Amino acid sequence: MMSYLKHYIDGAWVESDGGKRHLVINPANEEPCTEITLGSAADADRAVKAARRAFESFSQTSVEERVALLERIIAEYKKRMPDIARAISIEMGAPMGLAMGAQAPTGLGHFAYTLRALKEFKFEETIGSTKVLHEPIGVVAMITPWNWPINQIAAKVAPALAAGNTMVLKPSEETPACAAIFAEVLDAAGVPAGVFNLVQGDGPTVGAALSAHPDVDMVSFTGSTRAGIAIAAAAASTVKRVHQELGGKAPNLVLEGADLNTVLPPTVMGVLANTGQSCIAPTRVLVHQSQVDEATGFIKAMMEATPVGDPLTEGNHIGPVVNRTQWEKIQGLIQSAIDEGATLVTGGTGLPEGVNRGFYIRPTLFRDVTPDMRIAKEETFGPVATVMTYTDEEDGIRIANDTAYGLSATISGDPAKAAKVARRLRAGLVTINSWSPDPGAPFGGYKQSGNGRENGKYGLTDFMEVKSVVGEPA
Repeated sequence: MMSYLKHYIDGAWVESDGGKRHLVINPANEEPCTEITLGSAADADRAVKAARRAFESFSQTSVEERVALLERIIAEYKKRMPDIARAISIEMGAPMGLAMGAQAPTGLGHFAYTLRALKEFKFEETIGSTKVLHEPIGVVAMITPWNWPINQIAAKVAPALAAGNTMVLKPSEETPACAAIFAEVLDAAGVPAGVFNLVQGDGPTVGAALSAHPDVDMVSFTGSTRAGIAIAAAAASTVKRVHQELGGKAPNLVLEGADLNTVLPPTVMGVLANTGQSCIAPTRVLVHQSQVDEATGFIKAMMEATPVGDPLTEGNHIGPVVNRTQWEKIQGLIQSAIDEGATLVTGGTGLPEGVNRGFYIRPTLFRDVTPDMRIAKEETFGPVATVMTYTDEEDGIRIANDTAYGLSATISGDPAKAAKVARRLRAGLVTINSWSPDPGAPFGGYKQSGNGRENGKYGLTDFMEVKSVVGEPA
């Protein structure tokens, strides 16, 4: 049992003021694996006050000082990466190969790319007679999800620190251990007291308190569109900046005549990687009607060749989904597709064969799916793909854009043809013959997938205010 019963506030691990004990359940065996204290509104207030006090001095640090700080964090992070990976594997079910090979390294990557952006960023520029300054925005509240937990923490903390802000982090209560280890990393690196604060807790209590707090200047949230709307509403009364990366329902537009054996493996893998628990998973596979049988057979083979297994065991398998609530949601979506007339090709409801505990999902494929079905509209967040057909390129683009979301889109096929199609897809990220983003390039969504951008210089800019000074002597 991992135990993190204290919050990290003002440079020290402190007891909660009115919080309650919470057990995290290991999704692979349904047994408790971590204990934390869910914080209170009083804990959130204490952390915000610490961040506000620290802002006065930290906002005035030089770029050189912040470069040195990020370099120390990178060095300390490397030492703790195995601990972070193991915590992620135990709490949310990522196989250790994925946890060590991708989940934990993404946090390190965000700090490395932010460090590069910080060294290159121009904090001052002249436009006509005006000096334009980029300055830290203030106290930032960060609310992060469980599916790529350290990735989203680092994607916010790294640029916020680089820009000179102070912050309060509320990670998901499903994956608190990696956040606590991350706080230990920052403490060991010498982040000044009050600059980074960690309050464990749930959304309705700590998340809501931070969103509405008058001394919070910005809320950066990653999670569901439903929760994002609630956070924006809570933040509206104080007119603070709200930065959001929300849900997705990404298409995989397979261009007519594509060599399926070449282009489908790296794109369909996005439905299986991390057990489908990625907001950019390209689950809506759109195939020209002339290739639907071939594509369906190919994807079926990929699904059936993907075993499920214990996250702590080495091997080429996927783990469980994060908790029972998610498992039941996915089961309901699978059943809805059956009820609405989609053809189940492989997989389906229930636990995989030979599994009697844990929140495992059978890798599942449907065909004959239409855009009006729930399975085509709602974010699944599991290893479930749907094959839909189109008649020509215009029809394919129309179906790809026929969603309330716009976080990402994938195109499988000739890169030159795909490049032209990419400009017509309403999504913040378009990948060609792959599904994952570039950590140095801007990442964020259109439509109900949010606003603002993360990564590199764009992420750095989003944590700053812009000031115009007119009449400053040359």
